[in-house]
Amino acid sequence: MIEDIRVDGDRLWSRLMEMAHIGATKNGGVCRLALTDLDQEGRALFCGWARKAGCAIQVDAIGNIFARRAGLDDSASAVAAGSHLDTQPSGGKFDGALGVLASLEVIDTLNDHGVRTRAPIESVVWTNEEGARFGPAMLGSGVYAGAFDLAFAYDRRDKDDIALGDELTRIGYVGAVEPGAHELAAHFELHIEQGPILERNAQDVGVVTGVNGIMWFDMEVQGFETHAGPTPMAMRRDPVPILAEIVPKIYQVAASEGDDSRCTIGVIRTHPGSPNTVPASVTFTIDVRHPEKRALERMDATLRSLAGQYDKGRCPVSLKRTWYSPPVKFADACIQAVAEAAAHCRYDSQPISSGAGHDSVYLSRVVPTGMIFVPCRDGLSHNELEHISSEQATIGANVLLHAVLKSAGIG
Repeated sequence: MIEDIRVDGDRLWSRLMEMAHIGATKNGGVCRLALTDLDQEGRALFCGWARKAGCAIQVDAIGNIFARRAGLDDSASAVAAGSHLDTQPSGGKFDGALGVLASLEVIDTLNDHGVRTRAPIESVVWTNEEGARFGPAMLGSGVYAGAFDLAFAYDRRDKDDIALGDELTRIGYVGAVEPGAHELAAHFELHIEQGPILERNAQDVGVVTGVNGIMWFDMEVQGFETHAGPTPMAMRRDPVPILAEIVPKIYQVAASEGDDSRCTIGVIRTHPGSPNTVPASVTFTIDVRHPEKRALERMDATLRSLAGQYDKGRCPVSLKRTWYSPPVKFADACIQAVAEAAAHCRYDSQPISSGAGHDSVYLSRVVPTGMIFVPCRDGLSHNELEHISSEQATIGANVLLHAVLKSAGIG
């Protein structure tokens, strides 16, 4: 009757609410920044629950926590599930914590029903996913996957010039295991969608196929600095009208690639930034995203062509790409496991690509990886108003349970 088992939704919700007390904000959110005393408290609460469930705890040198439930073949690599416990400064209760506590709920549910799996199962907490205190984001999973080395990670500094390595030592989470040496057979991550698509489409579950590629650019329009009063409009080299002219064209670049594309101009700066001086320059950021590599390449080429059209004008335009994160495609077997689990539990689901980064981005480089989304109210995340219902948390955890069971095998 293994096919009929379901998680204990009340237990999962109770733990989510207890974890949310650690760093609770007055507006109903959570501030639990990485490697603070509050993060230490959240980690200790998780480890206490995991030990009560009979798990062995292992911590690697970047502070990633692996809570292991033994398998019948305990020499096999574990099937893991997890996410993160650190939050944004004004974050919500569910971003990250849902994935961690649902993975622990999977283990408790298997214990409740006496189910043995062939492979071990692990519940994982990845260090510093948010990057809110120590940049870059997804640092623990990135070190695990070899995207960053340990010395680089230890030397990351917060706004007070405190080193990540010092804080990791202070809170007692520098483990002896070399990151990446702890092998996994697969990894699943349950997460809130952080967008409005599933809610709009009245879907219970998103079967995540991958993560959008991201390109960041700095665009600069050169003008000529002069006094705002005496200089006639026709005689100015004012970069701001060029900004106004070029911005709609930038958004059109993304629109031409269909509904899956994203474009954001998040920061605009004038120099010298005086109200009575025609600016010498305007610089602004461009963030474009798409699940397909070729679409990103086309947007890159079109943006460069657009800048080139102004190169010899009165206010030349330059474009510099500052960051590129390629599109991620998750493992077919993991995608199928999630889709079959949703169907098995009779939940409405749809394939979806993640527009945000997650630990799964780096993990997918070294481990077969899959993700599960559940809708969040109004698509809000990184916000104290972030919300899901107890039923939605339970739905996501049930899908995670059966995806993990399919991957780990039944004894």
